[in-house]
Amino acid sequence: MKLYDAHNHLQDERFGGRQDELMAQASAVGVAQMVVNGSCEADWPQVAELARRFPGLVVPSFGYHPWYLVERTARWEDELRGWLDRTSGAVVGEIGLDRWKPGLAYEGQEAVFLAQLGIAAERNLAASMHCLQAWGRMLELLRASARPARGFVLHSYGGPVEMVAPLAKLGAHFSFPGYFIHERKGRQRETFKHVPIDRLLVETDAPDQLLPDAANLHPLTDLTTGKPLNHPANLPAVLASLAQLRGVPTETLAVQIEANFQGLFGSVPRG
Repeated sequence: MKLYDAHNHLQDERFGGRQDELMAQASAVGVAQMVVNGSCEADWPQVAELARRFPGLVVPSFGYHPWYLVERTARWEDELRGWLDRTSGAVVGEIGLDRWKPGLAYEGQEAVFLAQLGIAAERNLAASMHCLQAWGRMLELLRASARPARGFVLHSYGGPVEMVAPLAKLGAHFSFPGYFIHERKGRQRETFKHVPIDRLLVETDAPDQLLPDAANLHPLTDLTTGKPLNHPANLPAVLASLAQLRGVPTETLAVQIEANFQGLFGSVPRG
């Protein structure tokens, strides 16, 4: 099976420079492509470098995550456009809205989100979106704004089931992470039973969103802190869990997700 990771952060410094090893192990279990999401200007160069080192395997994604907006420079939009211009196959993300993180100011988040959504729309590039405790407002903004014709992905979708249909109508894809395998995430699993099958994706969000111990076949630790990390080679376990949830053979779902991934993240003529 060919497997496709819709969202991770392979550039994260917590991996301690082990990206070659991680990529080899992910490839060995069938991972054919992964979207590597930047979070701020500081890590965009690392994302681009990974795309250069692993052509065809890494889909580079550049965006300002709401957690890091205080770090943006006056030229951040020009920098974002520049990385998109000079990095083959680049998409937009991780962008979004967050009313959950303690101490994080909401002021300014919408303007930055809409600016990045506009860039994705004008270039018809997929956009990867983060949203926590702001689903109603995100739906309003998406309805009122230009969106990429090819669609966008709501990574680790944790919104209400009632919003799946209206978001799908706007072009949303919904990405299932291994973290939702945890027993306490029953509501999220139930929601993913109602996602249209042609809008399903899977992700690791590595190094974050650890799987339950029983499903974590590739244990990994931060060499500095000793804390556990999620490994991108855990994607097969994520896919198997979603297939069981949906009541379809894993191989059948893998073929469908490949088509979904390629339709959203595949090459598009620039013009």
